[in-house]
Amino acid sequence: MVADTEAVLKTTNLNVFYGYSLAVREVSLDIFKNKVVAFIGPSGCGKSTVLRCFNRMNDLIPNARIDGKITFKGSDIYADKVDPTDLRCRIGMVFQKPNPFPKSIYENIAFGARLNGFKGDMDELVEISLKKAVLWDEIKDQLMQSGLALSGGQQQRLCIARTIAVKPEVILMDEPCAALDPISTLKIEELIHELKQQYTIVIVTHNMQQALRVSDFTAFYNAEATNKKEKVGYLAEYDKTEVIFQAPTQETTKDYVSGRFG
Repeated sequence: MVADTEAVLKTTNLNVFYGYSLAVREVSLDIFKNKVVAFIGPSGCGKSTVLRCFNRMNDLIPNARIDGKITFKGSDIYADKVDPTDLRCRIGMVFQKPNPFPKSIYENIAFGARLNGFKGDMDELVEISLKKAVLWDEIKDQLMQSGLALSGGQQQRLCIARTIAVKPEVILMDEPCAALDPISTLKIEELIHELKQQYTIVIVTHNMQQALRVSDFTAFYNAEATNKKEKVGYLAEYDKTEVIFQAPTQETTKDYVSGRFG
């Protein structure tokens, strides 16, 4: 597959294990700069598992391990010298359920930046981050109110602003609209289009139309049963989104995107 930009993240023969159980096998793909990549596929096929490998969130799960290789801008992110905390600043993550801190809106943005040694104008950083998340105009007079008082969609955009504030290069989104209403979902999708001008974005979604609307590339994951009757996820097909939805090479991909899967 050829893109008109460089690969920021690259996996080569990635296998993910939980204990002795293989969860995802032999995933190889390139994530290109300033592109949106959607991960789609049935439940249990490894989409979120692979996503969490990109900023080593799986390190926090007991007995999780990988083999194969993941590089970020050419460097192995699992090398001994890599600090996972620093990596997570450069590769931020937004989760399925909005999770603002039980602090003011202002402190939600400032907390992570301050923790990472930010020495600049905090007021300016908070304003810029909220503007990038298309939230500033809605809450600029409420900065000292609790982030928990916002609506679900506003909370999710606050979490995106919080991620932006630590100046990442990549933003990972694990079903960011799953808990949101259609209007809030539309705002998040519009935001994704804005953010890709500055960031590389990888989004896990179960919504086929969302993947079609927001992504430049789509990875379809599937799963198969082993002899032990366990599911192992794998990357079935990866290409430009219009190819995956209009002319996939795999029958399983075609069945899934057309709603005939399973």
